Amino acid sequence: MRSPSPSPLSSSAAAWCALALLTGLNLLNYLDRYVMSAVLAPLQGDLRLDDADGGALASAFMLGYFLTAPVFGYLGDRFPRKYLMLGGVLVWSLATVGSGLAQNFAQLFAIRVVVGVGEACFVIISPSWISDLFAKTRRNTAITLFYVAIPFGSAVGFAIGGWFAQRGEWRDAFFWAGLPGLLLALSLLMLREPLRGEADGLAGEVTRHPKPALREVAGLLLNGPYHLLAWGYTAQVFAIGAFGVWGPKFLYLVHGLSLGHANAIFGEMLAGAGLFGTLAGGFIATGLRKRTPAGYAWVMALSIFLAIPVSFFALTVGDATYSLIGLGFSMFFLFLPTGPITSQIFEIVPVHLRASAIALCTFIIHLFGDFSSPPLVGAVSDATRSLQKGVLILPAVLLIGAVLWSLLVRSLREPLKVEA
Repeated sequence: MRSPSPSPLSSSAAAWCALALLTGLNLLNYLDRYVMSAVLAPLQGDLRLDDADGGALASAFMLGYFLTAPVFGYLGDRFPRKYLMLGGVLVWSLATVGSGLAQNFAQLFAIRVVVGVGEACFVIISPSWISDLFAKTRRNTAITLFYVAIPFGSAVGFAIGGWFAQRGEWRDAFFWAGLPGLLLALSLLMLREPLRGEADGLAGEVTRHPKPALREVAGLLLNGPYHLLAWGYTAQVFAIGAFGVWGPKFLYLVHGLSLGHANAIFGEMLAGAGLFGTLAGGFIATGLRKRTPAGYAWVMALSIFLAIPVSFFALTVGDATYSLIGLGFSMFFLFLPTGPITSQIFEIVPVHLRASAIALCTFIIHLFGDFSSPPLVGAVSDATRSLQKGVLILPAVLLIGAVLWSLLVRSLREPLKVEA
């Protein structure tokens, strides 16, 4: 017998308050992640690092992030999520502060790995928490709002980092970025953790088998739609990761913007395009999902197809204004599927494997996506002595993602039958 879903009147306010707190923490997560991109130029000068080293530092974060993601996904489906998430926030915040104390490449590399470990713990588990707070009709909207923190947090990271970079004080940027997380983390203790499957009326059924076996997690690799989603997502993340790391320096070197102005305008574009893209994609996908089981996948496929020609134009045009406009629209299109991707994952996997599914997907997209793309672009830049040539690999990779997500649309024409 299924456990009844909580009354919307009694749970709605608490659910939205919890979502607000988790979104605030997610904002700090991306602030801490991208502040290094904003201070990359003075950091490289002070520590005497070339572009390949700079790309490797960005990948150091991803190394800690994607390697530990499967571990936290497995733990998140088996143990209370509140304390795991609390530990993750404290770890990444302390490590961000510690980044400002690094004296050489090896120290900073190791510290950025720890930042990735802490952020993986929070980012992997929090979407499954949100899925248990909101019913399917509201879930994509809630997840979309949670992911609005990505462009805002990234933009604030660029703004803070850019301000300090302009003054050559890159170490202070890490100190100011990491401290807020230490203060906000303890607020998690005030939240009531929802039962797994609670918002779907499946809490009783999931409680009977709350601890997924490793064979069940491994079974995700036999899920065809899950594979198409994950590898298409990998191509998208490959491009976004490289844009985020090298975007300001591209504007600085190729179009002659000052470092402070490049960071500021890139952060503003990221905030504006990311906000409107994330919100628009979420609401469009919610409407399409009412008409077709492939509604989420349609938004994913169309967004990446539109991003390909626009990003190619932005990276090759000689005029700085046109390049900025193209980059802005590229960001808008690439952020459109932010919410629908996670919502689609929750529809194609069992309820008790949601954290594990997010974790496995995270492992794939970061190992083959933004872990690889910053150093690859940096290496091509060093080899050709042209950052512009390095970033031109990104539209080609996006084409691969567009093909895979188009195949996902075809596979989702009929409703999926996913057991609890």
